[in-house]
Amino acid sequence: MAVEKSKDRLEVLARIEEYEKNQWWSKDVEDDPPTRQLQPGEVDYTRRKLRSKIQTHFANKAGWKFIQGLVKSGALLMDEPEGLENYEAVKDQGVVMTCNHFNAFDNFAVLLTIDKYLKHHIMWKVIREGNYTNFPGFYGYLFRGCNTLPFSSNYSVTKEFFDGIKNLLKRKQKILVYAEQGMWWNYRKPRPLTAGAARFAIENNVPLLPMFITMRDSDKIGDDGFPIQIYKVHILPALYADPNKSKKQNIEWLREKNYEMWKEVYEKTYGIPLTYLQKEDK
Repeated sequence: MAVEKSKDRLEVLARIEEYEKNQWWSKDVEDDPPTRQLQPGEVDYTRRKLRSKIQTHFANKAGWKFIQGLVKSGALLMDEPEGLENYEAVKDQGVVMTCNHFNAFDNFAVLLTIDKYLKHHIMWKVIREGNYTNFPGFYGYLFRGCNTLPFSSNYSVTKEFFDGIKNLLKRKQKILVYAEQGMWWNYRKPRPLTAGAARFAIENNVPLLPMFITMRDSDKIGDDGFPIQIYKVHILPALYADPNKSKKQNIEWLREKNYEMWKEVYEKTYGIPLTYLQKEDK
């Protein structure tokens, strides 16, 4: 029996098309719950406090059980990753990682790919403020507990955020940043990146490790009426600061180079040139 396509997902796809035509690359297409501003001291960014450690332990345990359930049920499907040697080359130091953002499960794909190499290190995730403060239910629990780093609109909290990033990278942790920002559901193209990930890498003198996830339709139809996607994680060579460039130049260079590398993977995998819809397209 055919599953009717979700009205909600059809609306999101239409919104993505509109945003692409208008080049609103970092804008969120989902109807996320309203947010509130984080307050100073509300987030223990490095999980040093005993209470934070306990909460994180149980949240990660629940998160792993959830991920394993997704894999077992066929809701999360993956091809063999490509470029693991590029992760192995930087696994013993602090790293800022980037990944395209198209699904709530895309960070699970990254984690499953690199988990056996993490050992005593942890994969941290930068998330939007509203996902931490106001997201309901089980997902909200994971957003608050599973080594997440909410980026706040509160200046004082932003300082705590940057101090946390610095501390974690000194401890040789791995930090995943969605440099495109907003999640565009099942969007296969790379989008122009914001400068945040490059800035974190340059300011903390660590490599930037680009990852790009490609996908293909499986023969399974999800509850939303669309084919469940099979993900393939591509880990690309790490990028480093150029000593002959200024901080500003390096940030821009890393941002542009990351995008170019994603573009190459996209065109090679899908066998088509990367083009975007224009306003005049119907």
